[in-house]
Amino acid sequence: MKKTLACTALSLALGTFGSLAAAHNVWLMPSSTVLSKADWITVDAAVSNDLFFFNHRPLALENLTVVAPDGSALAPENAATGKLRSVFDLNLTQTGTYRIAVLNQGAFARWKEAGDGQVKRARGSVEDIASKIPAGATDVEVTESIGRIETFATVGKPSAIKATGKGLELLPRTSPADLVQGEKATFAMHVDGKPAAGMAVNITRGDTRYRDQLAEVTVKTDAKGEFSVTWPQAGMYWLEASTRDNKTSVPNAKERRLTYTATLEVLP
Repeated sequence: MKKTLACTALSLALGTFGSLAAAHNVWLMPSSTVLSKADWITVDAAVSNDLFFFNHRPLALENLTVVAPDGSALAPENAATGKLRSVFDLNLTQTGTYRIAVLNQGAFARWKEAGDGQVKRARGSVEDIASKIPAGATDVEVTESIGRIETFATVGKPSAIKATGKGLELLPRTSPADLVQGEKATFAMHVDGKPAAGMAVNITRGDTRYRDQLAEVTVKTDAKGEFSVTWPQAGMYWLEASTRDNKTSVPNAKERRLTYTATLEVLP
């Protein structure tokens, strides 16, 4: 990418993103994000090595939610999961912006077995993680995790995205339907409904398979949790952010890990 994103508090993150380059990316990819009238779209869901290519494993759809412009839930149709991707259809009949997300919440435990001191690990839901830790275990560490994997689709005139007030989420100040090459867009990051100041937000243009450099950039949110981006070119972009705190809902957990990813389309 010859141009860089012109962002508030922009800085290249070449060193910081060494681990990101080696990690897998999780994403939802809609066939269309902007429609002039009611129509169907198909959404692919995957965990991949390259952005927006199916080359690792499918993304599970058990926790998929689709919120229509009026706030009602929209049921996906024709959902299927293969070896490398999941897919589902949506019949978008309302005017406005749809919020399409996979919401994951759970807990991870690590402990030493009584007697032999071997390290054991387990994953589970917030409700049942405690039952997976045996009596007499020592050095117990429990971590809660909450993740949102998201994209948007708009029919006709965009509508506002309402905050859920839960976990880490993106609140567009500029509608996801109005992202245009060469124009500035503004967003905000919130944690549990409150602005997330000083948070790093990572942005990568798709088609990483076809270039040597990932060319990710990072921006930091201001005191209102906001950041701005002037898109250098059209295409699909992947936005990612994460944070940690101690506001857990799991007994004995000391840490909560919050993650967020979104797929956004920038038009010419």
